[in-house]
Amino acid sequence: MGEVEPGPGGPLEPREPPEASASRRPGGIRVLKRNMKRNGSRNCLNRRSRFGSRERDWLREDMKRGCVYLYGADTTTATTTTNSSSSSSSDLHLVLCTVETPASEICAGEGKESLYLQLHGDLVRRLEPTERPLQIVYDYLSRLGFDDPVRIQEEAANPDLGCMIRFYGEKPCQMDHLDRILLSGIYNVRKGKTQLHKWAERLVVLCGTCLIVSSVKDCQTGKMHILPLVGGKVEEVKRRQYSLAFSSAGAQAQTYHVSFETLAECQRWQRQASKVVSQRISTVDLSCYGLEEVPEHLFYSQDTTYLNLRHNFMQQERPGGLDSLYKFSQLKGLNLSHNKLGSFPTLLCDISTLTELNLSCNGIHDLPSQIGSLLNLQTLCLDGNFLTTLPEELGNLQQLSSLGISFNHFGNIPEVYEKLTTLDKVVMAGNQLEVLNLGVLNRMSHVKHVDLRMNQLKTIITENLEGNKYITHMDLRDNQLTDLDLSSLCSLEQLHCERNQLRELTLSGFSLRTLYANSNRLTAVNVYPVPRQLTSLELARNLLECVPDWACEAKKIEILDVSHNLLPEVPVRILSSLSLRKLMVGHNRVQNLPMLMEHIPLEVLDVQHNLLTRLPDTLFSKALNLRYFNASANSLEFLPSACSGEESLSMLQLLYLTSNLLTDQCIPVLVGHPHLRILHLANNQLQTFPASKLNKLEQLEELNLSGNKLKTIPTTIANCKRLHTLVAHSNNISIFPEILQLPQIQFVDLSCNDLTEILIPEALPATLQDLDLTGNTNLVLEHKTLDIFSHITTLKIDQKPLPTTDSTVASTFWSHGLAEMAGQRNKLCVSALAVDNFAEGVGAVYGMFDGDRNEELPRLLQCTMADVLLEEVQQSTNDTVFMTNTFLVSHRKLGMAGQKLGSSALLCYIRPDTADPTSSFGLTVANVGTCQAVLCRSGKPVPLSKVFSLEQAPEEAQRVKDQKAIITEDNKVNGVTCCTRMLGCTYLYPWILPKPHISSIPLTIQDELLILGNKALWEHLSYTEAVNAVRHVQDPLAAAKKLCTLAQSYGCQDNVGAMVVYLNIGEEGCTCEVNGLSLPGPVGFASTTTIKDAPKPTTPSSSSGIASEFSSEMSTSEVSSEVGSTASDEHNTAGLDTGLLPRPERRCSLHPTPTSGVFQRQPSCATFSSNQSDNGLDSDDDQPVEGVITNGSKVEVEVDIHCCRGRDLENSSTFTENSTPCPEEHARGLFFGIRRQNSVNSGILLPVSKDKMELQKSPSTSCLYGKKLSNGSIVPLEDSLNLIEVATEAPKKKTGYFAAPTQLEPEDQFVVPRDLEDEVKEQIKQHQESRPEPEPSEEDRTELPEEFDTAL
Repeated sequence: MGEVEPGPGGPLEPREPPEASASRRPGGIRVLKRNMKRNGSRNCLNRRSRFGSRERDWLREDMKRGCVYLYGADTTTATTTTNSSSSSSSDLHLVLCTVETPASEICAGEGKESLYLQLHGDLVRRLEPTERPLQIVYDYLSRLGFDDPVRIQEEAANPDLGCMIRFYGEKPCQMDHLDRILLSGIYNVRKGKTQLHKWAERLVVLCGTCLIVSSVKDCQTGKMHILPLVGGKVEEVKRRQYSLAFSSAGAQAQTYHVSFETLAECQRWQRQASKVVSQRISTVDLSCYGLEEVPEHLFYSQDTTYLNLRHNFMQQERPGGLDSLYKFSQLKGLNLSHNKLGSFPTLLCDISTLTELNLSCNGIHDLPSQIGSLLNLQTLCLDGNFLTTLPEELGNLQQLSSLGISFNHFGNIPEVYEKLTTLDKVVMAGNQLEVLNLGVLNRMSHVKHVDLRMNQLKTIITENLEGNKYITHMDLRDNQLTDLDLSSLCSLEQLHCERNQLRELTLSGFSLRTLYANSNRLTAVNVYPVPRQLTSLELARNLLECVPDWACEAKKIEILDVSHNLLPEVPVRILSSLSLRKLMVGHNRVQNLPMLMEHIPLEVLDVQHNLLTRLPDTLFSKALNLRYFNASANSLEFLPSACSGEESLSMLQLLYLTSNLLTDQCIPVLVGHPHLRILHLANNQLQTFPASKLNKLEQLEELNLSGNKLKTIPTTIANCKRLHTLVAHSNNISIFPEILQLPQIQFVDLSCNDLTEILIPEALPATLQDLDLTGNTNLVLEHKTLDIFSHITTLKIDQKPLPTTDSTVASTFWSHGLAEMAGQRNKLCVSALAVDNFAEGVGAVYGMFDGDRNEELPRLLQCTMADVLLEEVQQSTNDTVFMTNTFLVSHRKLGMAGQKLGSSALLCYIRPDTADPTSSFGLTVANVGTCQAVLCRSGKPVPLSKVFSLEQAPEEAQRVKDQKAIITEDNKVNGVTCCTRMLGCTYLYPWILPKPHISSIPLTIQDELLILGNKALWEHLSYTEAVNAVRHVQDPLAAAKKLCTLAQSYGCQDNVGAMVVYLNIGEEGCTCEVNGLSLPGPVGFASTTTIKDAPKPTTPSSSSGIASEFSSEMSTSEVSSEVGSTASDEHNTAGLDTGLLPRPERRCSLHPTPTSGVFQRQPSCATFSSNQSDNGLDSDDDQPVEGVITNGSKVEVEVDIHCCRGRDLENSSTFTENSTPCPEEHARGLFFGIRRQNSVNSGILLPVSKDKMELQKSPSTSCLYGKKLSNGSIVPLEDSLNLIEVATEAPKKKTGYFAAPTQLEPEDQFVVPRDLEDEVKEQIKQHQESRPEPEPSEEDRTELPEEFDTAL
């Protein structure tokens, strides 16, 4: 690597060129010129674009160094973003520079006039000469969320970053953009409709609203013919190929015939001219083109009245800049929003014809006094700037009827409003008002509407008792008010005060029509006099204990929402109101509804989540207009009759009765509602559904019977010809219902039942899109059936478990279930990620992604995010670091799809907890957007996520306001999304960021389950209800299904997704030796002791995560004679030659032993002797096993032996109480065992002192329910020939021996014959006595580190 020295202009430069293609440039900049091929779909550079090792070494020397990718200009005809279809041979330059390198220096080195910056494939702006490109990239990455300078440098060098930030040496422009700005060319032209004039070659320009025809030679000085096209015509000339006739409007219309050379060119001109002639007003739209000035030919369009230059980079002093706009003599409307002007263009005040001016989001700090000269101005929009005051001269604009100053820095209402008598609205949302003086509003008799939402209001001041008779509408949402008294506003008709901290609200009822006071802390709402004009009252999510009396007396009230309060009852006057159409009293404490005596016009009644045990007998007979009724989550046992006579007049169409105590007796009552379209009876106590009753519900479209005890669905369901959705999961259904003949069936969910077979017709209905049969363990589908189901868009069936001999942690410690339902949407925009065996089985990853209205991004994240996490985990062990980087990298990998689309994301990572020795696993949760995760600990919910929305995250809303985003009245950033952090939506940077919220928590035995859900789930279920609903459900799939069903029954109509992860981080999942697993001896040696009165052992399952283990007492000589290393010379085998290593008892991840030291791995060859097998076969085997190398009476298998040093005996836990130590065990002999590598503690040969376990004297007691082979070995039944089967599939080494992979170790043992036991024990004892072992020091006993396998 060459030495580095400062260049003339400041940047650092290698003395030697980093690559052969590097060339020295002026200013000390390295430029690597390469022609790079691009990926056509994503336009991401391939590997050739990445620089070599020398450049990387040069960068690593200083974090202020970096590289900038300089793209060539691309001219395309694509209609998408500029970088969506670049030329395959675009020139790409790699410039090595520092953060101090200005753009001018790079331009000098490249021979370019300017550099251009493009963000998110959107607008392209020219960089100022003093701007520093590399610093711009570093600042951009830092704002995204990267903190580490090294990582920022690495990300800046990634060419995939071009989808987010990109530099050009020339300004790129798309052909269709050029067409909209200006069309020009030299064509044959003929003037007039007749053929008296001849065709002549002319320069033709189409710009703005005019067609300009001029001489080719004297195009600038000669005569020019200008043809206004607004209101005119453009037609094809039939007698001449590729010709168009352009005609102006009016009685004296002129016509020009233009002949083009190609059809494509003719169509371009016709398409653009057709837009102009179709206008009624002369409007020129040049928005979103990145213009610094308007085209020169545009000034010939003198009839232009409205000019839209929004989202450009207009300059003031250029020939076609802002200072030239006064040339438009008839200009009335001018839009210059989002141009980053920085100051008010003073020369705009000379355009006296202006009636509308928009200067929003330009960073303007003050207005000039000359603005008072715009006497015709009627609309002035100044939102999203930094204004604190308004000049007095603004009061001269007596025609000004609309003034927008939202999202500025005003601390009070400007006094100039008093002079602007034509203004009827004060629009100051998103400012910094803390105090509102109503006396100021009293002096503005012309103001009727006041919008002060999203300020910092804490106090409302009333100077005197004089009432305000002028204000009719007031918006005080999202402030900090605790008490609100607006009784002086006697003409107030509408009030918005949601999401404050109001405890008491006082209003005047003279004119009140609508009141919205949701999400406060209201205990009292006082309105006097009674609001006779009140039609809508919303008081949801407060602390009300009764419905206000004045609300009961309101004679015109139509909508009343008092849900999520503390109401014990519903007043009779409310339910009997003759005007009420919609009543929402869900989530209260209502025990009874009043009896209805008269007919009422009620159409919507929601009483879910109350304490109802019965409904009024006359409810359905008196509320004949009732169309929607939701009584879910109550304790109903019966339903009232729908009619008193023979004929029912019920108009009920939607009935939700989920989570009650309804039995089969309620079914006959349903027949009284013949117009039912949607019926939800989930989670009740239904055992049968009478066929005769279902037969009469012919209008049914959606039927949900899940979570009951049904064994069959009646065959009469075939009469429900309109049925399109059947949900009947979590029942006992054994016979597939006859639904495949329904003409409109679309969605069928029969998961978690007892289906065994399916009888299907020859042809399925073409409408069937989703069929869910998961969780039917006895269901067997034939190939013919699967072929018939192949056309279904979504078919969900259980996958057969693959045969494996590997023990994994997943089946022991966690399992998951997933449910996704589209609701009433046509597409599912929710995706989930579930990896039970992550990072070679040492953890798990679960995720939830919600794209709101798009399905592309959730699917992309589902496919890529786990891989990104795996890469990041390998680079850092800090959970905050690797989780943050995972989200940021995933954000980048979305590419062009993430430029305009966004998605909420939630990621949960379970891994062994190395930080907390008292915990086995740790859980790290990261999220952006509205997806959330909740942990159930001891039956209580523990929220682990943060909702990044404007309504629920005030600090995020303040951040977005400070960065001058426009928050619309529906609480969306720029009218797009309510989220403030998402993956994707890069065009909304810096308002929308991808940096996640991260929380980590150690998992304990008290942790029962983890719930992941999207926004729709948590909007309808509280954390406590969700946890209680699934705590006692055995199957996680059924639990997830139940959550989605509850959300839909509670009113969710959107996409809903839920994932339930059951955790088994308890003692029952322990695999420690202290929990009673018998420990056979190691391969090649016999056990000499027996566990007396040992409990009956259980055979470890191959999927239980329990690693079988064998151990015995042996001498050093036996080890050295029987175990010979065949490893390479680089492996040190002294440990085996000098003596046995101490072996601690095996621990599971629930009870880890604190470790330190370095992982060591030592391959060696273990030779297993057999005195009765000379061909590699056991006596029970029939055929030689392929791949087994036999050598006489020995089977040679190369295995990995992983050695570690044991800890002191005092630090080890005691063995099971049933074990009886043998006197020989107190000698200095050590136990030596080989155990199968599992996903937590992988293939480690662990030493343990022999007083921690019992040796087996008898082969009969050491069988572990295995089969005894003729050569004396004991192998568990399910793992017979396990070693041979795995070794056969293993790759061969150069030594010629096959190596068993580290995931599996031989699960076998050899038993010393009973007649040789005494002799073997005597030899071991003599050997140990003849070789004394020094006593370990106190430090050695307490601080000896263990060594583990590097493969972990």
